[in-house]
Amino acid sequence: MREGVATFVSVISRLFRGAAAGETAAEPQVSRVTRHSNGLGELSRGLRRLDGMRVLDLGPTSPQNISFFTGIGHRIHNEDVLLAARDPGLLTTAPTGQAVPDVTRFLAENLLYEAEFFDAVLCWDLADYLHADLVKPLVGRIHRILRPQGLLLGFFHTRDAGPNAPHHRYHISGDDTLELQCIPLSAPRQQSLRYYSYLPLQRVFNNRHIENLFHDFSSIKFFLGRDHMREVLVVR
Repeated sequence: MREGVATFVSVISRLFRGAAAGETAAEPQVSRVTRHSNGLGELSRGLRRLDGMRVLDLGPTSPQNISFFTGIGHRIHNEDVLLAARDPGLLTTAPTGQAVPDVTRFLAENLLYEAEFFDAVLCWDLADYLHADLVKPLVGRIHRILRPQGLLLGFFHTRDAGPNAPHHRYHISGDDTLELQCIPLSAPRQQSLRYYSYLPLQRVFNNRHIENLFHDFSSIKFFLGRDHMREVLVVR
């Protein structure tokens, strides 16, 4: 299995592999907004009870997140699932003629861990931006690799967030505190990394949809934030 540092290097190389020759693939400087998170606070309290746990971060790699979890005695793995799902090579043609992701190939290439390998998974707001065909298969795979009583933290936009809600990178700055960094994703690979576009919100889940999404899990707890975000802490 990949350890945190190796994974960090791997993901960074994937982030910048579309850069044109001779260009510096630097990320634009974007300000961060500090946000209190009740869900993260409860997850942190659970993870501080024991040492040597395994945590899976499904967002863009954050050195702060790596430092936070290694600092409290845990091992962290990272897979930028949303970036992997945007790979044009993953697309296939549906009977309707529409380009859709190849779910079988996606699962064959991502989240390849042993059953019940992780103690916690950070999903952030991944489900809101992922292609609809991949959401349920992804949750099913997470259920398989998360140990019994393991924790999953997810964020979901409310309808009041609006269709242009920006996509964020989540940096942990304390047990119950996050820094939200609005991140632009690179334009199609044939273009230079000088050009950026924001990833559009794909859908908005209501409480019933979220409960159905995690129906194989043992429990789910909701936290309603003040910024049109709904947090959920799910127990396997």
